[in-house]
Amino acid sequence: MEILIKNAEIITMNEKSEILHGDLLIRDDRIVAIENKIENVTPDKMIDATGKTVIPGLIQSHIHLCQTLFRGQGDDLELLDWLSKKIWPLEAAHDEESIYYSAMLGLGELIRSGTTSIIDMETVRHTEYAFQAIAESGIRAIAGKVMMDQGANVPSILLENTSSSIQESVDLLEKWHLFDNGRIHYAFSPRFVISCSEKMLTQVRDLSQQYQVMVHTHASENQTEIEMVERERGMRNVVYLDHIGLANPRLLLAHCIWLDEQEKRIIRDRGVKVSHCPGSNLKLASGVANTPEMLDQGVFLSIGADGAPCNNNLDMFNEMRLTALIQKPDHGPTAMDAKKVFKMATMGGAAAMGMEKEIGSLEVGKKADIVILDLNDFHTYPSTEVDPISRIVYSTTRADVETSIINGKIVMEDQHLLTIDKSIVLKEANSSIQRLVRRISRVDTMI
Repeated sequence: MEILIKNAEIITMNEKSEILHGDLLIRDDRIVAIENKIENVTPDKMIDATGKTVIPGLIQSHIHLCQTLFRGQGDDLELLDWLSKKIWPLEAAHDEESIYYSAMLGLGELIRSGTTSIIDMETVRHTEYAFQAIAESGIRAIAGKVMMDQGANVPSILLENTSSSIQESVDLLEKWHLFDNGRIHYAFSPRFVISCSEKMLTQVRDLSQQYQVMVHTHASENQTEIEMVERERGMRNVVYLDHIGLANPRLLLAHCIWLDEQEKRIIRDRGVKVSHCPGSNLKLASGVANTPEMLDQGVFLSIGADGAPCNNNLDMFNEMRLTALIQKPDHGPTAMDAKKVFKMATMGGAAAMGMEKEIGSLEVGKKADIVILDLNDFHTYPSTEVDPISRIVYSTTRADVETSIINGKIVMEDQHLLTIDKSIVLKEANSSIQRLVRRISRVDTMI
């Protein structure tokens, strides 16, 4: 299958940060040519992108597809109350069908808003059905079953036996890791330190090494959480993870708002990846991570929307804008400029996935994960005498995404989703959340 995109403004995000005007040719799942004018080819499909902007697919490094159904269910709470009062009971109420449609709801929103790759953390049960949704949608994903074998205020249905949790995770890995020629990967996903015994975490460490897969968890999001970790483990989050041997380049930590100097050094020296989630951090009143300092120290930084109930949308354009704006009052107007932020959303996300040689920029030989923007509208004009990347970070919205191509396949064209039936998903989403809310009163919340 060959797809030829003609006459586009092409924001490459290559090492030279080139912005080109011309054509881009896709063959199967790869970009095979980027030139001023590509001739003497007869593609299976030609897309006229005259007056439009082509960018690398956006990459979100921290998502909870299982929580998309909970949008609007956990508003105006801080993290630990949000988890214990709303999210854990809802996750405990999930069934196979609700997990599937929660994932599909999130995937439709993500693809519609220009995200082509995600790192997803599910809940304890029914993760198989989230993987099925990911497979059908066409999105590129690293995903895993959440792991929890201890904790206070947790519904008993979410508290696992350690060995069973490990075995279920390995079973999912062996079925889904490298699915569809590597479009889907697996990541071990312990929720956070206070939800996991040391026995579980050290087994995850060993399995991550054995299978050479990522570990995806939360850390240092909330000050009370940090105090709890210090009481239980005798040291702070990142120090503890390093102490047990989990701090390495395969580890991705979501949030990292409240780090001390020792933790910052560990993250930098061990090559640990960090996912910045500004919308979620603001809504849960968790704080503002010092991203300018992390970047200056050489930390691998990327961006994620987190989940719908702690953000209310999964829009990467919104997250990019917040990433830039929230630092300016404390660190100055240039602390997080548009180019830094857009790099976090593309090459930063690729590095978080361990795929910087395959995705994150538009270059010959890389995977064809591509988004076409139509920026011909009031809110994005004038289109001349303006930096194209600033235009994307500060002015563009998800409504400007016209076409999304993932792994060389068109999954949305002219804003019409080709792999997800919107009408069915919206209907089943409403039906599913009604069922879960009714079920909560019957869920065993014994501690």
